Amino acid sequence: MRIAEIIGTVTLCRVHPSLQGYRWVLAVPYSLEGLKANKADGEDLVAVDQMGAGLGQKVAISEGAEAAMPFFPNKKPLDAYVAAVLDQVTITER
Repeated sequence: MRIAEIIGTVTLCRVHPSLQGYRWVLAVPYSLEGLKANKADGEDLVAVDQMGAGLGQKVAISEGAEAAMPFFPNKKPLDAYVAAVLDQVTITER
């Protein structure tokens, strides 16, 4: 799971039948240095969002096989899923 910032929404003209009606968002993941600087610095990705995350919000993104787990036992062709909307992120130095 990675932390990312929502930077936009995605509109699809065609989608797999099992994914019709879902909201798609564009998110940019953070590296640890990016989190410390409060600047998303990863490569953009598209994710399904059922949480209703807004522009500029930090979210937790599940990727790979785990992205489809919220829909189990149904199978969905997903690579990324917004698993949580984050209210606050605290980094503690060791």
